[in-house]
Amino acid sequence: MRIGVPKETKTLEGRVALVPAAAGDLVKRGHEVWLEQGAGLKSGFRDEEYTRLGVHIAPDAAALYEKGEMIVKVKEPIAGDLALLRKDHLLFCYLHLAAEPMLTKQLLDIGLTGVAFETVELPNGDLPLLAPMSVIAGKIGVQVGTHLLHQPMGGKGKLLGGLSATHRGKVVVFGAGRAGGASAALAAAGGANVTVFEMREDRMDEMMRLGNNVTALYPYHDVVAREVASADLVIGAVLITGAKAPHVMTREMLRDMEDGSVVVDIAIDQGGCFETSRPTTWKEPTYVEEGVTHFCVTNMPGAVPQTSSQAICAAILPWVNKLASGNWRDNPALIRGINVEGGRIVHPALQGMAL
Repeated sequence: MRIGVPKETKTLEGRVALVPAAAGDLVKRGHEVWLEQGAGLKSGFRDEEYTRLGVHIAPDAAALYEKGEMIVKVKEPIAGDLALLRKDHLLFCYLHLAAEPMLTKQLLDIGLTGVAFETVELPNGDLPLLAPMSVIAGKIGVQVGTHLLHQPMGGKGKLLGGLSATHRGKVVVFGAGRAGGASAALAAAGGANVTVFEMREDRMDEMMRLGNNVTALYPYHDVVAREVASADLVIGAVLITGAKAPHVMTREMLRDMEDGSVVVDIAIDQGGCFETSRPTTWKEPTYVEEGVTHFCVTNMPGAVPQTSSQAICAAILPWVNKLASGNWRDNPALIRGINVEGGRIVHPALQGMAL
């Protein structure tokens, strides 16, 4: 199969879907791999590293999409990409269509087959292609939140970990999956007092084992409101596979937080899990609502492309191999990953969405 890897076009997105070694493995399996010129540079990979392994370089996006039968990229297609996609393309990337009805309609109009990383689902419910980016986003959420609490950034001037003769900072995390768990672990390791809201008992137990400065609670409304009011940093990491994220923090709750506090919505790709969330970019990452700084960047892992590209590539390569082999429709996990095909919405979580 001819596999095309385009340059990412989202604002300040630095990842590349296939690192040179992975592209070389596909070539050894008999596939023809095309890379758009310069697609790997922001991740630290020069074109020459690809060509040494038998990868072809396309001079621009138009040539890349023309050559490719399967398009493997990281983020969802935007305007320039959409103009080049065809009905016969197999698109494999993050799509997050639940929060993007316009993109959904555009893909339906094209008629291609779109398999989304975030909905490739194993029988036990695990999402192996979402997991590595969720962990990175969870860590970035704490790193960025810590920085935004600094007074020169408009924050309340609180050091999360504290020290003797001072109060520790408080972090509230919604969700104890890969993203929320990573946030809780990093915040706890830094010395903050951490409260994690989770509905699954096994995940609550896992959070409690992070340390004596971590508390895991069921998200009763009144308890959530009380804990949020006293938080310095709130991180949202709630996920329903393929569906729009539910709102777990209301504007009313936000009003009770101190001015200069920070909220980070990792679920923003799926519409956001805070009532006051709206998508931002790395170019303009924050805004203030009710005196609280909001960070809602839709491609958080794109800020660390060297790490992110290696991690996502290791996760997706076995699935790229399967898709490129041509007999992938016997794989239940990939079948669950199909979001749109032949002008139809396929994934159950998307059916019934208003277009």
